[in-house]
Amino acid sequence: MINNLNLFMDLNVQEWTYLIVGITFSIYIAIAIWSRVETTKDFYVAGAGVSPLANGMATAADWMSAASFISMAGIISFAGYDGAVYLMGWTGGYVLLALLLAPYLRKFGKFTVPDFIGDRYYSNVARIVAVICALLVSFTYIAGQMRGVGIVFSRFLEVEINTGVIIGMIIVLFYAVLGGMKGITYTQVAQYCVLIFAFMVPAIFISIQMTGNPIPQLGFGSEAIEGGYLLDKLDGLNEQLGFNQYTDNTKPLIDIFAITFALMVGTAGLPHVIIRFFTVKKVSDARKSAGIALLLIAVLYTTAPAVAVFARTNMIETLSNVEYSNVPSWFKNWETTGLISFDDKNLDGKIQYLADKSTNELIVDRDIMVLANPEIAKLPNWVIALVAAGGLAAALSTAAGLLLVISSSISHDLLKKVIMPSISEKEELIAARLSAFAAVCVAGYFGINPPGFVAATVALAFGLAAASFFPAIILGIFYKRMNKEGAVSGMIAGTLLMLYYMIKYKLGWLDDELPSSDQWWFKISPEGFGTIAMFVNFIVSIIVMKFTAEPPDEIKRIVERIRIPSE
Repeated sequence: MINNLNLFMDLNVQEWTYLIVGITFSIYIAIAIWSRVETTKDFYVAGAGVSPLANGMATAADWMSAASFISMAGIISFAGYDGAVYLMGWTGGYVLLALLLAPYLRKFGKFTVPDFIGDRYYSNVARIVAVICALLVSFTYIAGQMRGVGIVFSRFLEVEINTGVIIGMIIVLFYAVLGGMKGITYTQVAQYCVLIFAFMVPAIFISIQMTGNPIPQLGFGSEAIEGGYLLDKLDGLNEQLGFNQYTDNTKPLIDIFAITFALMVGTAGLPHVIIRFFTVKKVSDARKSAGIALLLIAVLYTTAPAVAVFARTNMIETLSNVEYSNVPSWFKNWETTGLISFDDKNLDGKIQYLADKSTNELIVDRDIMVLANPEIAKLPNWVIALVAAGGLAAALSTAAGLLLVISSSISHDLLKKVIMPSISEKEELIAARLSAFAAVCVAGYFGINPPGFVAATVALAFGLAAASFFPAIILGIFYKRMNKEGAVSGMIAGTLLMLYYMIKYKLGWLDDELPSSDQWWFKISPEGFGTIAMFVNFIVSIIVMKFTAEPPDEIKRIVERIRIPSE
């Protein structure tokens, strides 16, 4: 027995990763086989019979994507106080969704967001516009998830990022196509358990290691074992290297507000999160599952700032002014992925990590910080492998939810409701599965060719959701007078404006080179411009509504009914 235990402890990181990832993937596949579906209701909303606890766990996993697990702590570790906009926006957004929208949408009782838009605004044109918006949001979002999968595979299984993306595509396609929402829901329950355990274990280890406090949320604000408060120490390290103090902000206040607000209202318009509230039996269950999910999400979100501080402090102390020939093994391991690199500009053989780009010799992709953190801290190999499994669980859980949105938008909202109303349930189910297959191929392409690092890519998806869906949903629930002409005009105006800003200022497709931040409108970054586009949507919707006919009385009665979620 002792010999077998020693044999396990002697496994290297790659062997541990194969073991843990293999076990977790086997669980996901087993759940998919057990929960395979044969009806469209099971495929779209898991038969609307999921318990509040299971739905809360699945919602938390669906919500906490690769951006939350891999990239959020990474961006906070580099941006410091400025990076907190992601933390505030995503957390506040979920509260907004849970309190303001979830019960009412469940009361309406449709399968998808385009279904709600189409029926509330009594128009197939509105439905088609909503389908297009859902596809834009979902494909932008899923690009970040697939990049996260590729990063994990490239380091821990030592395959190329592109190969890792393809492996992830195959796994998520299997349980999404076979089990639909039912398979995705129970797989996400397992994935939540994996990702939260994988995020918390190293955080607790490192908190004890650096501060002696086993609670990471308290540890990063405590005194370091070497003496002095940890945040004061990190501020000093940053200043020595020419960076701003970690606890100071540098973004313009208007951009902080815009990004935070765009992430909040974008959350409330995300179709893959909203659809989760259609899977429970009644409205009261939607409220309960929203509250459970919020508590489960808070575990990771309150820990992320601590992980960011631990990772940045360890990285600076480990690499700054160190002889390249003496760099720790973790640096060499990640260097092979191309996500961290050293350019010896002054030819002295030492790594100079500096704020001045002209003299800085260390290039670090911020998406590696959470994944590399256990290695930097010299934690056991099994902990390092566990983090890899957690990153994959986070990315795949959200990717599966997005795939379902894409497939249901095409098969149910476009095919069944518009193009072929007489299609049978069996044919619709086949179309949904074929749509999922096509969607995962497109998602894989975006994962191989993403428009930015994970958190930035996902932030753009939130901006699109804010610009397109949020006003239409809010006005559809709380304003009886809002008609189809206003809603459609607003969605088109908001979406096109957001797309233009993304293409020009994030992707740089309209200019020979990417415009600088000095050229941003109102000093607002592309990640925050969803706020402006959302207000444009509201304004256009209301102006057009004022000059067009009122909605039918039947629609007004529906709005009155869904505003009283009494079940």
